[in-house]
Amino acid sequence: MNSQTSKNKFNEHKTKTLSEIVTDNFHTAVVFEKYNLDYCCKGKKQFEDACKENNIDPNLVLIDLEKVNNNVVVNEQNYEDWAMDFLIDYIINIHHQYIRKMIPLIAEHGEKATVAHGENHPELLKISEIFAVIYKDLRQHMLKEEQILFPFIKQIVQAKKNNGQTEKPYFGSVQHPIQMMEAEHENAGDGFNEIKRLSKNYKIPADACPTYSAFYNALMEFEKDLHKHIHLENNILFPKAIALENEML
Repeated sequence: MNSQTSKNKFNEHKTKTLSEIVTDNFHTAVVFEKYNLDYCCKGKKQFEDACKENNIDPNLVLIDLEKVNNNVVVNEQNYEDWAMDFLIDYIINIHHQYIRKMIPLIAEHGEKATVAHGENHPELLKISEIFAVIYKDLRQHMLKEEQILFPFIKQIVQAKKNNGQTEKPYFGSVQHPIQMMEAEHENAGDGFNEIKRLSKNYKIPADACPTYSAFYNALMEFEKDLHKHIHLENNILFPKAIALENEML
């Protein structure tokens, strides 16, 4: 990337938030993961501000973003173009099911690793405890989405398709449960930030057994999936739902 191109890209990205950049091309998420820039829970931050807060040279990030944007991706998913009801089904069938599938496996790995290595690595017990809280919260969180928020969003989507109207929900506005969901997303993100700190960014120690390694690798994969999951909700589904409710009501 020459200096003029870098300058142009930087000026372009200065006006965008992290979530907007990822929404334009989800494959840029891998770059933000590399630099630990939170594009999901804290995705409303401007690109330049996020880099400054994390003491990161924005030009280094731009170089990696340009590589991703120049890479031709076959069958790239453009989640922004998906209908809201289809996106909801995708979130439930892919991300919610993934959470429910992985929780017992990760918890089992954590328990075994703690028994075998807890004396030399006391951080394992703390990591397992934090993860248990994250899961407990996510389990309730997903139920609230599946039983309350998502059905209402589907209701207003259907009303729009049928040129009909919808009644105001008992919770007043879709913005109220959305604010709650976003706060819970941030709590989960904070929990994983603490896990990353305790595990030194999932660094597997020399004395780790295969179960210890599997525990850290599964946590890292789980966090990446959660980032995408939260991005689809916070930055795509929720803003569209608020806009549609305002239109319908």
